[in-house]
Amino acid sequence: MKQLLLLAATICTLSATAQIKMPAPSSTQTITQDFGLGKIELIYSRPNIKGRVLFKENSELAPLGKVWRTGANAVTKIKFSDPVMMAGKAIDTGSYAIWTIPGKKEWTIIINKDAKNWGTVYSEADDLCRFTIEEESMKTSVESFTMQFADIKAESCELHLMWGTTAIRIPITTNVKEKIRAQVDKALSGDKITAGTYQAAANFYYEWDKDYNKALANAAKATEASPKAFYLFLLKAKIEKDLGDKVSAKADAEKCIALAIEAKNDDYVRQAKLLISKL
Repeated sequence: MKQLLLLAATICTLSATAQIKMPAPSSTQTITQDFGLGKIELIYSRPNIKGRVLFKENSELAPLGKVWRTGANAVTKIKFSDPVMMAGKAIDTGSYAIWTIPGKKEWTIIINKDAKNWGTVYSEADDLCRFTIEEESMKTSVESFTMQFADIKAESCELHLMWGTTAIRIPITTNVKEKIRAQVDKALSGDKITAGTYQAAANFYYEWDKDYNKALANAAKATEASPKAFYLFLLKAKIEKDLGDKVSAKADAEKCIALAIEAKNDDYVRQAKLLISKL
């Protein structure tokens, strides 16, 4: 009986031990960033310095001149839903691993096709491309290895790597103008074109294509299709202002003010008045 009780106690102890959960020494972070007309997904692990030396000759962490998994645990993975350019190198859609070689003044960034690697065995044969980026110094030290997307614009952004007082900024670009143009052309060729479609076309020609005449033509059709839409008259006024037609710009801005007051939208009243003050 005593043996059975001892066995039961042992099993309970082992079961309790098996349920113990500890924080990961290097936590994993997943970042999903909208970019262009698609997304970028980044998965990496974040080791801490813990008083150790990094980015030095034969240092304990990420020694100079040695291929590094760019984090800890599994290799750092980046996934693109649309084609991009990284530092001028073409990267197609798909998942890739990011390896790096830290240097004294610049780093070698490696985009590798084997995104399933645990991060222990690097194969140069799987490299898609390599490029170099100059390193930068930061005044404040970063304890946990950090990657982030920054300076995000319609067709460009940066991938930042930061650890200790070292920072790397990798430029990423994409081309969405032609995709948008194809969408605009298709939308404008339909049988029933709404004010929203004309507005989108006007915005494309105004903001992206800088073809102000086409922008104005579509803005005018938008106001005709929706004559109470105060925001469309403000768009039309902005285009006319940039075309140098101050008289028409003022008239449409005043139209926007009247309609916005009627709709109780103070923000557009303010915007239209500001435009008039700049004529």
